[in-house]
Amino acid sequence: MGTWIGAKCETVMRYASTSTDTQNIRNIAIIAHVDHGKTTLVDQLLRQSGTLKRLTATEQVMMTPTSSSASGNTADSTTDGGFVTRLMDHNDLEKERGITILSKCTSINYKGTLINIVDTPGHADFGGEVERIMSMVDGVALVVDATEGPMTQTRFVLSKALAKGLKPLVVLNKADRLTTRIPQVESDLFDLFATLGATDDQMEYPIVYASAKQGWAKLEAPAVGAEEPPHDGTGMTPLFDLIMDHVPPPTHLNRTKPFSMLTVQIEHDPYVGILYLGRIESGTLQIGDNIHALDADGNKVGDGKVKKIFGRTGLDRVELDSAAAGEIISIAGIKNGGVNVSLVSPDGWGQEGPQPLKTTPIDPPTISIFVYPNDGPFAGKEGTKLTSQLIKDRLFKEAETNVALKVLPGPTSESLELRGRGVLHLGVLFETLRREGFEIMIGPPKAVMKPDPENPGKMLEPVEECSILVAEAYAGTVVQKLTMRKGEMLLYENTEPGFVKIEMDVPARGLIGYMAGEFKNDVHGEGTLNHIFKGYFPHKGAVDTGRNGALIAMVAGESSGYAIAPLQARGTMFIHPGTHVYPGMVIGECSKSQDIYVNPCQKKQLTNIRAAGADEKIVISSPRIMNLEESIAYMDDDELIEVTPKNIRLRKLIMDQTKRQRVTKGKK
Repeated sequence: MGTWIGAKCETVMRYASTSTDTQNIRNIAIIAHVDHGKTTLVDQLLRQSGTLKRLTATEQVMMTPTSSSASGNTADSTTDGGFVTRLMDHNDLEKERGITILSKCTSINYKGTLINIVDTPGHADFGGEVERIMSMVDGVALVVDATEGPMTQTRFVLSKALAKGLKPLVVLNKADRLTTRIPQVESDLFDLFATLGATDDQMEYPIVYASAKQGWAKLEAPAVGAEEPPHDGTGMTPLFDLIMDHVPPPTHLNRTKPFSMLTVQIEHDPYVGILYLGRIESGTLQIGDNIHALDADGNKVGDGKVKKIFGRTGLDRVELDSAAAGEIISIAGIKNGGVNVSLVSPDGWGQEGPQPLKTTPIDPPTISIFVYPNDGPFAGKEGTKLTSQLIKDRLFKEAETNVALKVLPGPTSESLELRGRGVLHLGVLFETLRREGFEIMIGPPKAVMKPDPENPGKMLEPVEECSILVAEAYAGTVVQKLTMRKGEMLLYENTEPGFVKIEMDVPARGLIGYMAGEFKNDVHGEGTLNHIFKGYFPHKGAVDTGRNGALIAMVAGESSGYAIAPLQARGTMFIHPGTHVYPGMVIGECSKSQDIYVNPCQKKQLTNIRAAGADEKIVISSPRIMNLEESIAYMDDDELIEVTPKNIRLRKLIMDQTKRQRVTKGKK
């Protein structure tokens, strides 16, 4: 029924007979900024607890990548020292991008105590995954890079943990590096806790110094620049002991009351169907119990009889016959449940009857995109799911589990408006749809505006707090570009030798286009830009994005190198020779501000007249190929993106040249 650990399938172990005593349970979430080492840390905890077994020589050969294909295993997600790495990132998109997109739960047994660990995403666009699991844990481990220190997402996840009343423990990861700034990072962390209004108890946070990659943790700071890391055979034991001592057991939950549980995630099993994951808040649960599903207002939306109860051991599901308050479980057999839906026992609540559990409020979305069915000339040639009804059903189903996503009616009967946390958040959704066989059209991203209650007739716009780490030589260009987009500088300081840290507040609409690739060009690969929603502020006026015009195909056909070669003087090309194009398709960026219609399909005329000289050699530069997120951020207001299983095409909203010119003149 299952396979060895590390594969996509999960092994289902047979019955564990009794519930775990609340005194022997610890529920903890691993939270951090992106690339600070959360998933690698969880890998080490699984290894050193004995939960994850070393692969045999045959299994290691099976996990070794044989090609660089994106659909297969990569060197970053296969094995290390005989162990499978990045076990929690088992989604295809997570493997390809090297990031965590969905929150996932695992369990280990340490000295007779069940430790449930929730691995969370680090990107701000997936902050909803962090918010919804806060109700499921009793403590958090805040992982901070010992060199970079607290970043934008560190502030966000820590604020959510402190608001929930949780007492964090801090893990200064990557403490083995020569560039560590441990005293400065500790000072920055203390300031961050104080700024976010931590209580006196929360300010007394313990710190452990670790290297998740090398597999050790220490309670004392290692010496900076030491040639060898401090190995004394303890491994991650100090971190395990700190979790045991600092994270409280869920003894405040009452097992004598009727059963109640808040669903925080929906899983799918090919054998038993939909599973609802959450922590039991009260009472006990057994197979065969009748359960009601209540929405946030207390209305009954579903019911059912419990068919299966699953716990976790490592990555394996463990089939249970009963569970009690404090345990994190998955339940099968309930119809019409959902995320943030309370599963409760119908009896034993007295005259008031069963009441829904309080849900964690989710921050509002800041980016809006309209989605349409594909109506282009190539519609239906690659995808299998084309109609607006199929697209609507799929997106409404996604909204049931993706708590940060809002689906609203669009301007036409066939369109929908999607609101999300950012371009990456919605881009991952669109990438998932195209892999499922959908063909869709995507409109330009817009910031979600709100009316200003204090100034009638005026609007408030979302502002992002940006943290930029860039080589000092390119800092001026970045500051200039963001200032043109109505950015305001908050901090400019030297960090590592040759690098500076810049903090700026930038309107979300000004940040969208800049992150498409312009930032990468400005810093020449020597910089990172992270951003997080700060709040709504008065509209700051028009934003100068500096976007040039487009090179637009004026004929249908197959592009040729003969035609593209002279067009390179007009601007940057987006297509290779041999690409099928149609009128109105954007095939490049013009070097000037206006749009130009060109013919990329012209072929060299063949005649029976001998030429006096030899043919000139055609030299074609590599085109600029943009992925889906880059295309969304790059597109202009009068453009659409055609997304199909095999291609991503940028096109004009009005494809006919004459009609488009007439509309453009009318607007002037």
